[in-house]
Amino acid sequence: MIILGINAYHGDSSACILKNGKLIAAAEEERFTRIKHWAGFPKNSIQFCLDEAQIDINQIHHIALNRNPKANIAQKILFSLRKRPSFQLIKDRIKNSFKIGRIEDTFQQEFGSKPKAKIHYIEHHLAHLSSSFMVSPFRGAATVSVDGFGDFVGCMWGIGNDNNITICDRIYFPHSLGILYLALTQFLGFPKYGDEYKVMGLAAFGIPTEIDKMRQIIHLLPDGRFELDLSYFIHHSHGASMTWQGEPSMSPVFSKKLEQLFSTDKRKKDDPITKAHENIAASLQAIYEEAFFHILNHVYHKTNKLHLCLAGGCAMNSVANGKIFDKTPFKEVYIQSAAGDAGGALGAAYYVWNHKLNNKRSFVMDHSYWGPEFSENDVSEVLQAYKKQLLKEQCSIIKIEQKQELCSRVAAEIASGKVVGWFQGRMEWGPRALGNRSILAYPGDDKMQDVINSIIKKRESFRPFAPSILLENVSDYFEKDYPDPFMLKVYPIKPDKQKELIAVTHIDGTGRLQTVREMDNPLYWQLINEVKKITGVPVVLNTSFNENEPIVCNPSEALNCFLRTQMNVLVLGNFFIQRTKKE
Repeated sequence: MIILGINAYHGDSSACILKNGKLIAAAEEERFTRIKHWAGFPKNSIQFCLDEAQIDINQIHHIALNRNPKANIAQKILFSLRKRPSFQLIKDRIKNSFKIGRIEDTFQQEFGSKPKAKIHYIEHHLAHLSSSFMVSPFRGAATVSVDGFGDFVGCMWGIGNDNNITICDRIYFPHSLGILYLALTQFLGFPKYGDEYKVMGLAAFGIPTEIDKMRQIIHLLPDGRFELDLSYFIHHSHGASMTWQGEPSMSPVFSKKLEQLFSTDKRKKDDPITKAHENIAASLQAIYEEAFFHILNHVYHKTNKLHLCLAGGCAMNSVANGKIFDKTPFKEVYIQSAAGDAGGALGAAYYVWNHKLNNKRSFVMDHSYWGPEFSENDVSEVLQAYKKQLLKEQCSIIKIEQKQELCSRVAAEIASGKVVGWFQGRMEWGPRALGNRSILAYPGDDKMQDVINSIIKKRESFRPFAPSILLENVSDYFEKDYPDPFMLKVYPIKPDKQKELIAVTHIDGTGRLQTVREMDNPLYWQLINEVKKITGVPVVLNTSFNENEPIVCNPSEALNCFLRTQMNVLVLGNFFIQRTKKE
């Protein structure tokens, strides 16, 4: 039984494929098109999934999409009658829904034939809920999805039991925590689709002095509900123009009234970041957390479940996620690595497999390595093609067959202050580099954050890096030792350990950790363990292998990134490539 899951015509378009209920492959389209958050029909991702499953398009039995244009139709009609939104807003929604509804024609156009599979349209937030609960280790859990919008809903929660999810409540358009965060992200001068994570990082530098003004923008209501003061927004009336083909974009969603609320003007993209901007970011994060925990605590008291499954774009807010155990009674939390819209493909596929086809749950997603991998021959061909350029850059190439020797050699470079590009195995599923497409460095080097931000990543100086830490050593360095293999929680680093981890300790004394378990990624675990043997520190600085682009997918992209930046070492599988000193 083959099920193809798709997130199409939306940001972070993606595909995954299941074979008899087991995940075989999953990838975001951006990794193939090289356009961040790419939106549209994920042809390349679908083809990759078909290749991994060794089938063609006509052998798929079910296709599951994480959208249902017919969902919540009564609420859509009622909103249109009451609010009379602009013609452009209605036109954009109808155009996008038409593409989803005619998905078979797109398959015909892109693959040469219409699939024989049955098409399933799964409501957007239900797919989110399923993307977490259906692949979690929990048989029963509270399930919560929070993001911008999908199928006219901004938030949904329910109860997961075995292979069923019962929806308990929805918060409908135009009210959304995702839109709140987007509006202030745009106001602070970060206009790109998906820039919210930058504001989350900036928030640690500020003080929430504007929290009372934030409480004018959003109001918390009984029963875990909330509503936006719509006078501060225009997404529901004029309509924010959206592009869902190629690089996604959204025009500003805030009104002039929001601009007048704060003591500083809206920031332009290249303007300096001031203390006022830092304080607005801190206030936004604070009000988001107030609303987020307002929802979660209501859900807990209604469900009495100690286990929580979280999904949606807002589930990528790792700062808030790291406070769940402090701010709510939940004792266990599961968030899969592609919690945002890309993960909707996974949720739609598993909702069909488990619920619609009534199969028992048997798969737990405990690692993220579901993307493409490349053979030694693939790497050799790339190195041969780049031979002249590598000689020009005075790079040495050594093939190291033994894993132990390879890890020892790389660990020694990391410990000596070198920056290493690490390309191994299958690409990660989701936006985080988790040890297969990573740039690595020593976390105890106080200059390393500035070095990587300025001359390698070429990004804002306030952006933090993540510590990858051996699972067995987490309690030695962090105030909490709850495992997080997907780098989706921020925990306080123990004060006496912050100097050891200075390059990955954020200004507020926290770190967005990735716990590394030997059985999940033996080679990455071995590398960190070798660093521990040399330095005594069971941690490496880990950041995504890219430079203002999607994370590298293939060896050629990794080599190009290495050559145009100032990385010292590149490890492509068994090949150790190093820049030598010029005379």
